[in-house]
Amino acid sequence: MKKIILSAIVVCAFTFTNAQDKKGMAFGVKAGLSNSNFTGDLATTATIGFYVGGLVDFSLSEKLHLQPEVLYSAEGAKDAKLNFLRIPIMGKYYITEAFNVQAGPEIAIKAGGDAGIKDTVKSLDYGIGFGAGYEMKSGLLFDARYNLGLANIYDGPVSKVGTTSIQLGLGYRF
Repeated sequence: MKKIILSAIVVCAFTFTNAQDKKGMAFGVKAGLSNSNFTGDLATTATIGFYVGGLVDFSLSEKLHLQPEVLYSAEGAKDAKLNFLRIPIMGKYYITEAFNVQAGPEIAIKAGGDAGIKDTVKSLDYGIGFGAGYEMKSGLLFDARYNLGLANIYDGPVSKVGTTSIQLGLGYRF
């Protein structure tokens, strides 16, 4: 896990330095709804939650960008709510001037939840996200993303439990 966190920091530092030499960076905010659930050995029902946070968009070239984000996310399942501080690092490829596809790793830190579940869930989750976005010249952006947790987050008698979510969001880049 330490290798993953260290790798993410190195990538961000390299990208920040590289992006400043090219076209620069843009800051933004985003929020939206998520449909999340647990995967693996638990039989649970999905729940609707929300996420809110900020982003930095580093332009590596005309078509390729790197977008680290920090998001507070309310997730879990119907009777087992969890809150995470998610840190995705999305690579974005612009198919057109406004439409992009996204993919990248993410780290999530547990930030609370229902009393019955939060004490049995590990503090750290990691996974990968895939999605698409549309950005208007005004700065308004829309995106859709699928997040798949790859870690076993449960410390209980069940052998494997992961996270999954679909996010639909709206944001603004300054």
